[in-house]
Amino acid sequence: MTTDPSDLAAPWLNGDELKALMAKNAKEDPVKIREIFAKAKEMKGLTLEDVAALSAVEDKDLVEEMFAVARHIKEEIYGRRVVFFAPLYVSNLCSNECAYCAFRKSNHQLVRQSLTQEQVAQQTEMILNQGHKRGLIIAGEAYPGGLKYILDCIETMYSVKTDKGELRRINAELAPMTVDEFKSLKATNIGTYVCFQETYDRDVYKQVHLKGKKADFEWRASTFDRAMLGGIDDVGLGVLFGLADWKYEVLGLMRHIQHLEERFGVGCHTISFPRIEPACGSEMSKNPPHAVSDLDFLKIIAIMRLAVPYTGMIMSTRETPEMRKKTLDLGISQISAGSRTDPGGYTEDDGKFEQDDAAQFHLGDHRTLAQVIDSLVKDGMVPSFCTACYRLGRTGQDFMDLAKPGLIKQNCAPNAISTFCEYLMDYASPETIERGLAAIDKEIATLNPEGQKIAREVVKRVRAGERDVFC
Repeated sequence: MTTDPSDLAAPWLNGDELKALMAKNAKEDPVKIREIFAKAKEMKGLTLEDVAALSAVEDKDLVEEMFAVARHIKEEIYGRRVVFFAPLYVSNLCSNECAYCAFRKSNHQLVRQSLTQEQVAQQTEMILNQGHKRGLIIAGEAYPGGLKYILDCIETMYSVKTDKGELRRINAELAPMTVDEFKSLKATNIGTYVCFQETYDRDVYKQVHLKGKKADFEWRASTFDRAMLGGIDDVGLGVLFGLADWKYEVLGLMRHIQHLEERFGVGCHTISFPRIEPACGSEMSKNPPHAVSDLDFLKIIAIMRLAVPYTGMIMSTRETPEMRKKTLDLGISQISAGSRTDPGGYTEDDGKFEQDDAAQFHLGDHRTLAQVIDSLVKDGMVPSFCTACYRLGRTGQDFMDLAKPGLIKQNCAPNAISTFCEYLMDYASPETIERGLAAIDKEIATLNPEGQKIAREVVKRVRAGERDVFC
């Protein structure tokens, strides 16, 4: 098909305008900031100028107030639910030269691997045996056999069945595509399509993306336009914090979301928040040009929770257990656990958590899924493996029509409870089961009468042996 030139560019991103907003709001104004806090509590989102003002907050008391508002919004919308997923790296081949990434083409320290379909099936089975029901296929940006290889991998992942089930939804974090290629990807029944801009600063982007298709900023920044034209209405974006000024990056994220809402009527389904971590063969990854402190990182999470209250926010195992716990409190709603970032990593038997010479980056959280869940349950949280919205067609605009008025919670909570109860019955230790059921009872008590009735019914059905119960 013929693609409109506007679908290959990003005229909506004016860097000078964003930097002017930063300069205009560089001075902290406590009165204005508290007005923004009050506005945020209405949970209808914030403007670019609001976000620029919040990014300038340095006063300790104002930072704590911002964190309190973020906690309030997180609790109101998500309760104690935390959604889990597992990444599956199928290949680390890449045609790009990204200075911060171990996968870059010229990195001869990296051991290159692409899984066969038999190995993809084995890896998927290992993920399922942990208890996961949501997968994320990831690959470097060069595929053996082209896009067909990825489509075959997705088909293989969906085909794997164990005595405790199968992957119910696979999301995809893959290289940008043409509209027709996105149509082919959509036909595989994926959930959310994920792609990171890495940085919204065009000058920095040029400095760190040296060769390959990824060096084209406009092509990458217009990825979601082509995805949505290809029929994919659930997209997930993100930047790699540490490449450019984080205050500029959060404005870039917001402007990208605004563009998608303006053109397609729906913004992103998720936002991811990776910070640069050390990677094999990359000096830049060990000394990021704009390293983000822990405090600033927490401010980023809080600001985005205030700005886009109903958007899912993702934290990977790049961060330590302690940092992940703090970010969950402030707004993160989805996490990975028991992850591997090297192809074939789930079936390693040498006692290593990951192959440093094949992985994309080093992990900060090495715990198993069971250990992470046990820790969350001790904190009274409700792990979720829910895929109901995808399977019932509550995606894109349909999802937002439920989410923005706050109606989605009454659907999400019973489904989260159902999948968590299923995990407890099939995978958990007796101690975790006891704590988990108590957490479920506590979550049910927060629902309205109809929600409580539905939740108790799904728990009854799951405990009686039924599986994959959702509404």
